[in-house]
Amino acid sequence: MPEYKAPIRDMKFVMQELLDCDSHYQKLGYEDASLDMVDAIISEAAKFTEQVIAPINQSGDAQGCTWNDGVVTTPDGFKEAYQQYVEGGQPTLSQSEKFGGQGLPHSLNIAIGELTSAANHSFAMYPGLSHGALATIEAHGSEQQKNTFMPKLVEGTWTGTMCLTEPHCGTDLGMLRTKAELNDDGSYSLTGTKIFISAGEHDLSDNIVHIVIARIPGSPEGSRGISLFIVPKFNVTEVGEVSDRNAVSCGSIEHKMGINANATCVINFDGAKGYLIGEVNRGLNCMFTFMNAARLGVASEGVAAAEASFQGALAYAKDRLQMRSLSGVKNPDGPADAIIVHPDVRRMLLTQKSIAEGGRALIGYLAQLVDIGHASTDETEKANAETKMALLTPIAKAFLTELGLECTSHGVQVFGGHGFIKEWGMEQLMRDTKISCLYEGTTGIQALDLLARKILGSKGAILKPFGAEVTAFCVENAGNEAMQEFIQPIMTFGGDWQKMTETLGLKAMQNPDEIGAASVDYLMYSGYLTLAYFWAKMVKVAQEKLAAGDDDKAFYEAKIKTARFYFQRILPRANGHAACVANGADSMMALDADDFVF
Repeated sequence: MPEYKAPIRDMKFVMQELLDCDSHYQKLGYEDASLDMVDAIISEAAKFTEQVIAPINQSGDAQGCTWNDGVVTTPDGFKEAYQQYVEGGQPTLSQSEKFGGQGLPHSLNIAIGELTSAANHSFAMYPGLSHGALATIEAHGSEQQKNTFMPKLVEGTWTGTMCLTEPHCGTDLGMLRTKAELNDDGSYSLTGTKIFISAGEHDLSDNIVHIVIARIPGSPEGSRGISLFIVPKFNVTEVGEVSDRNAVSCGSIEHKMGINANATCVINFDGAKGYLIGEVNRGLNCMFTFMNAARLGVASEGVAAAEASFQGALAYAKDRLQMRSLSGVKNPDGPADAIIVHPDVRRMLLTQKSIAEGGRALIGYLAQLVDIGHASTDETEKANAETKMALLTPIAKAFLTELGLECTSHGVQVFGGHGFIKEWGMEQLMRDTKISCLYEGTTGIQALDLLARKILGSKGAILKPFGAEVTAFCVENAGNEAMQEFIQPIMTFGGDWQKMTETLGLKAMQNPDEIGAASVDYLMYSGYLTLAYFWAKMVKVAQEKLAAGDDDKAFYEAKIKTARFYFQRILPRANGHAACVANGADSMMALDADDFVF
C-alpha cells in the first residue's frame, strides 16, 4: 500500500502564498487563526492521517463492515481511530463556539478534510456528513433544536446523515413516498425506507442524527411538497441526553464497488419520531444547505484521490526498472532505467500532479468564499461570494471528481499489472473514488444544474462576478512577458466560453434537448478553463518568489513547469468538449428508444 504523506508544503503554498489566508482570516475577524495556529493544526491533522487512519485504510477495505440483525460493526481499528479523532478536537474546529466549537475558519476544516479523505476515504465519510447536518440545523433549525442536537454533533460524540434516496427514486426526489404525520405533541411520525445512506448505522458514535426528507399528508405532489425533519436513532431528552431507541433501524448494508469500510445502509423508519426543520413544504430549500456543503467536500475528495494516487505512482515510478530510455541510458549501473524516465509515464504522473495541485487551489479558493459567506459583515461582498460559489460548486464537484477518477486510473496504469493487484492498494483508490462521481448529484446532474438552472436560468448573470475576476487578472498581467504563455490561452478560451454560452441559449430556445446534450461537455470545458486560471495565478506567485531569491527555488520552478504541462497537454482537451457542444443534440437523439437493441 502506498505510504500517504500529507502534502503540507503545497497546502501552505495555496493557503498562505496564493490565497493569503492570514489577511483573509484577520479581515473576517478570525483572530485566533494566526499562521502559527494554522500550521500547528495542519501538522497535527497530518500526523493523525499518516499515523492513525492511513494504516487502517487497506485492512478496512478488506474486512469491510458487518451487519447482524440491524447492528453494524465497523472494521478493526475504526472505532479507536474515531475516538482519537474526537479527543483531538477535529470535529469542533470550524463549529460555532456557542455550541462547543472552536470557531475557526471553515476553509481550515475543508483543507484538513482533503488529508482525511486521501488517507482513508471510508473513514472520512463517517464524520464528513455531520458537517452538513450541523450546517442544516444551524441555518434552519429552531433554537430548541440547535440546543438539543448541535452540542453533541459538534463534539463528534453524535454523527449525522442525510436521508434522501428511496428504492424507487434517486435524483427525482419529488417521487418520494416517506410520509410524516403530525403527532399531538407537535412532533411527527415518519414512515418509509431510505437507501444508500452513508454512515447510516455504525458503532462509532453514541447517536446518529438523520436529516430526512418526507411528505406530510395533504402536501402538493412533486418537489413542492417536500418537508425536512430531524430523526435521531435514539430519542433525545429536552436537555440533549440520549433516551430510548427511536423506531429507526438498519435493514441491511450494501455490498459495494468501493468504500467498503463505510456502511452504506438501507434505513427503515417505522413511525419514527421526527422534528420538522424550517417550514412545511420548504424541505428541499433547506436541504440545499446540506447538499451544497457536501458537494464541496466531495469535490475535495477528487483532489484527495489524485494526490494519493500520484504519491503511490511516483514512488513506484522512481523505483521500478523497465527498459532503457529512448534518449540514452539513464541508469548505467542497473539492468534497466527507472520507468519515470519514459515520456508516457511522465504524462500520467504530470496529469496527476497538475490536477491535484490545480484542484487544491480551486478548493482553497471556494473554501475562502465559504468563510466570507459565514463571517463577512459586508453584504455586497457576501452576495458576490455566494454568486461565485453557486457557479463554481457544480464545476468543482463534477470536474474534480471525474479527473480524480482518471488520476486513480493512471495510478493503476503506472504500476502495470501490479496496479491490478490488491496488495499494492492502487486499485482500491480507483474503486473508492468512483462513488465521488455519483453521490451528492452525478456529473450529469451537476452539469444540468450549472447550465440550465444557474447559467441559462440567470441569463448569464451568474458568470459576471467570476468572469470579471478572471478578466481583471488577465488585464493586470497583459504587459508581463513571462506570463503571456498562460494569459493568452485564458483570454482565448474565455472568449470562446462566452460565445458558447450565448449560442447554447439561442439553440435551447428552439430545442430544450440541446441543454441536456451539451451540459456535461459544457461543464468540463468550464472546468478546464477554471483550473487554467488558478494555474496562472500560481505561476505569478512562483515567478515573484523566484525573482525575490526565495530559497525554495526547486519548488517554485516545479510549479511553473507543471503549469506549462497543464496548459500544453491538459487544457487543449477543452477544444474537444467545445466541438461536441457545437455539434448539438441531433445525433444523440436520432435513435428512438426501441432502436436501442442488442
